[in-house]
Amino acid sequence: MNQQHQDDERTLIREAMDRLLAGKATASNGSFTAAALAAEAGVHRMALYKRHADLKNEFDERVRTETKQVPETEKQLRATVAKLRKTIANQRAELEELRQLVTNLTLASAVLTQGPDTPAEPVPASDNVIPFRPPTS
Repeated sequence: MNQQHQDDERTLIREAMDRLLAGKATASNGSFTAAALAAEAGVHRMALYKRHADLKNEFDERVRTETKQVPETEKQLRATVAKLRKTIANQRAELEELRQLVTNLTLASAVLTQGPDTPAEPVPASDNVIPFRPPTS
């Protein structure tokens, strides 16, 4: 791609920016998105993202300052972040609940294994034997 073609694309993109921000879209739906900007300029969307990322960023900034609106991509990202934060909070609460459950089950297991028949003092064992359960009578 030669320099003249890139300069022409940049001119088309800047003109499309002005039309979109003025509310006079001719080739797109008029939304303040990169896809609408690319359609309005008549360039491929990936060309806007790859070769003219600075113009896409400029467009987002102009949308923010001139229209006092948040760009659509930023809205989507903010919604995703809010959803993920809620998920993390729910997982933390569930993790704390599970930790409490493990503690309670461990205590219940200890109580159940230490029945009323269990002597207070451990039973002496042979030198090479380790008892797993208290001996039954």
